[in-house]
Amino acid sequence: MASSSSKQDVYVAVSDAQLASSAAANAVSADISQLWKQSNAKDKDTRTFYGLDGRTVVAVGVGKKSANKDENALKEQTRRAAAVATHALKAANSKSFAIDPLHSAHAAAVGATLADFQWNLKTTSDAKAKLEKVEIAPLGDGKQTQVESDKAQDGRIGLDWETGRVYGQAQNFARVLMETPANKCTPTLFCEAAKKQFEGVANVEIKVHDLKWAEEHKMGSFISVSRGSDEPLRFLELTYHGAANKDEAPLAFVGKGITFDSGGISLKPGAAMKEMRADMGGAATTLASTWAIAKLKIPINMVLCIPLTENMPSGKATKPGDIVVASNGVTIEVDNTDAEGRLVLADALYYTTSQYKPHTVVDVATLTGAMMIALGNQFSGVFTNSDSLWSELDAAGASERDRVWRMPLDEGYTSQINGTGMDLCNTGGRLAGSCTAAIFLKRFVDGLIVDGSDNEQQDGLVRWAHIDIAGTMDLAGSDGGYNLKGMTGRPVRTLIEFARRSAKA
Repeated sequence: MASSSSKQDVYVAVSDAQLASSAAANAVSADISQLWKQSNAKDKDTRTFYGLDGRTVVAVGVGKKSANKDENALKEQTRRAAAVATHALKAANSKSFAIDPLHSAHAAAVGATLADFQWNLKTTSDAKAKLEKVEIAPLGDGKQTQVESDKAQDGRIGLDWETGRVYGQAQNFARVLMETPANKCTPTLFCEAAKKQFEGVANVEIKVHDLKWAEEHKMGSFISVSRGSDEPLRFLELTYHGAANKDEAPLAFVGKGITFDSGGISLKPGAAMKEMRADMGGAATTLASTWAIAKLKIPINMVLCIPLTENMPSGKATKPGDIVVASNGVTIEVDNTDAEGRLVLADALYYTTSQYKPHTVVDVATLTGAMMIALGNQFSGVFTNSDSLWSELDAAGASERDRVWRMPLDEGYTSQINGTGMDLCNTGGRLAGSCTAAIFLKRFVDGLIVDGSDNEQQDGLVRWAHIDIAGTMDLAGSDGGYNLKGMTGRPVRTLIEFARRSAKA
């Protein structure tokens, strides 16, 4: 439309989702530039105009397009403008509106969808009204715009309004799971939510396993965490066959699924313990990402494995100093029962890599407080044995501004966790806590490539990345755009984009 496509100084959203064509939009927005100037608005300001042909119009200052802005910066500008406009129109009680795709239809849909997120269990009329769905459409056709240079090619699907909408919906789904109180999202209820979410999605098979199955697979490490809880453990196993060759080696995700983490016998402090309902953030984000991958029919094969349990104290709970044996035979001393995430992931990683022989496995976990100290809430930490995998995750995260940062995965850290009478100890002291957790997990990835190998794509070897999202799990407050207070649902968009880019013809 004229106001943003040519002048690039103002972004427009209109309270009428039926106003989707460029011709109709131009008729309403013809006076916006003049009204914008008369309001003395500046770059990054927001103005709401009422009664323009019976519609409410929101204008957001974006500034003129700069020659030195790269594609990722333009996408982020679009995401944020779409989010700001969405907030403004919802504040004006608009239930249906159309927004300008600006530089990227995909990014605009992401920003608007994430900004529209609401979650609560309140019973008042006002609270219920906030949960009502709004209709958001693109001004124009919603097809690829000027910065969507990554067209559908080499087997990849292209980016457009619909992909952005699904990316945003997936992150919102993860947000809901992470916000839901632990008594409403037990291991059993999590699996039921997963089945419901995937209803009608093609080429997907879901299996839910119980304690007997875990015992048959000798998952002593995983089982040890569940002993203190009255809620039965579950192991969610999902496969998606989207590639033309159904026998092609899959991409694998593994998500930490501690539906509530009290710390076990090594009890956490009471302050803010309720946030540990989201200690299944790795499970939530990998499940949501896999849903989007299947929903968009990305042409790859995938497997998702999620070990689900509570970590609770009781007379049956694992005690500090106990020994457990993982499914690959590794003996582990449980020094601290609050370092339980690596125990459940150990068996899940070994099962996934030994059973499915994936070419790449990515595990995601709210694993260590040390990661919060290291990176805060801006970046998720990535530990990987593969330079190529790191590059791909970094590029995907930068494209979606769901950013990641590489952390050291060095065998030197092993000395902190192998000094007991067992093969490993589940803690390594205060120093480099996130690094010792990562090097612990490495022991359970079957068929791992040699770090730094030039033959990363050699048949039978697996690339592995561990993403610690303890810092990016939640935000204390909203930034006014699409990053909202509460559980974030990160790194869903990074994972989806990584998978989309990995698809080959």
